[in-house]
Amino acid sequence: MTDTTISQATYDALVAELHELTTTGRIEIAKAIESARALGDLSENGDYHAAKDAQGKMEARVRQLQSLLENAVVVTDEGADVDSVRPGLVVALRYEDDDEVSEYFLGSIEERLAGVEVVSPTSPLGQALIGAAAGDLVEYQAPGGRLKVEVVAIRRA
Repeated sequence: MTDTTISQATYDALVAELHELTTTGRIEIAKAIESARALGDLSENGDYHAAKDAQGKMEARVRQLQSLLENAVVVTDEGADVDSVRPGLVVALRYEDDDEVSEYFLGSIEERLAGVEVVSPTSPLGQALIGAAAGDLVEYQAPGGRLKVEVVAIRRA
């Protein structure tokens, strides 16, 4: 897995979520499975199958969080200039031949900024944007062909 750039606040929230899932979450799922087992025949027991399904989803999230946190790079740019695009910042873009400006957060989907789409720094667009300054025109290869975008503005999240 590649490194994931996240803020300190997001890192702390993910650590707390992992702790919650591996303690309280596992206990609650175990109780639900035990209660469903007590109802009898497991082959026809919807509660049992639902609890096992929830357990599988929770354990998948635990593995995802463990991997993400193991490969996390925490961005701390307090006081740093916002003169070029880097992970952890919001960039306003205008696509060539379009008047509309759209904002994107360059970082992990785990950041979940309201109203701002996330672009991974490892995506073709993300790679093209890193290091660009406001006013720069960058080009990248999209599935539908080469696209050009203008960096309109850069700001902190």
